Amino acid sequence: MALRVLIVDDEELARLRLRTLLADCVSPAVQVVGEAGSAAAALQWLAGQRADVLLLDIHMPGLDGLQLAQRLRSQPRRPALIFVTAHPEHALAAFEVQAIDYLTKPVRRARLQEALERAAQWLQREAPASGFGALGQPGLLPEVATAAAEQPVIVVHDRGERLRVPLAQVLYLKAEAKYVLLRTAQRSYLLDEPLAELEQRLDGGFLRVHRNALVALAAVRSLERRTVADAPATGFDGEAGGDAAGWAVHIPATDEWLAVSRRQLRAVRAALEQG
Repeated sequence: MALRVLIVDDEELARLRLRTLLADCVSPAVQVVGEAGSAAAALQWLAGQRADVLLLDIHMPGLDGLQLAQRLRSQPRRPALIFVTAHPEHALAAFEVQAIDYLTKPVRRARLQEALERAAQWLQREAPASGFGALGQPGLLPEVATAAAEQPVIVVHDRGERLRVPLAQVLYLKAEAKYVLLRTAQRSYLLDEPLAELEQRLDGGFLRVHRNALVALAAVRSLERRTVADAPATGFDGEAGGDAAGWAVHIPATDEWLAVSRRQLRAVRAALEQG
């Protein structure tokens, strides 16, 4: 049975783009059952009709996407929410209102397909308690009770599961090829968001040590002059072919050394002295 999708975006071209992408999504199958140019229009639509999934923008005139999501949390039949927005800084707020996924524009078809698969899995998990015999069948989706976030988190996707990694456990974030490596003391995760966008959502406890790395200040034991194995590729000065001998910070939890660029050295030294 196809997922019933409602597109909510105040820009007509953005809605058209999503329609085009959805037409190419085959697993799970989808059916665009409606469009709304505002959150108020979406609420009116949902009052009389049913959607399994909302593709929801955030910045819209009047009621915004996050406020709409808050209102839907009190509804007895709640669709899976996938935010589609040009504003990556709202990701944490989106997951606090129980979003299934958060996509940034321009959306890639493969990324949209992944989000829809996650929504289908969520709907299937809710089926036994809600009366859904299968996707697209009538029933009531109960509100999923979640405790208020006690600490900031970064949401990562691992083997099809959405995990909330507390920022307090993050040692560093390092750009590698097309991905960003998130490292905790126990394991590593790959993120497909640019490091610069992630930096905007982090609190003051993280420090840029290199153009390719952000480090949790609490995770650093020392700043020393030494050679780091991967320094010749990027250079301690942040430029390709830089001098391999330079400054680095020590992360004792994993016994790693991360290069500090010359451009960031003064700020890193000052932060460590203050901390």
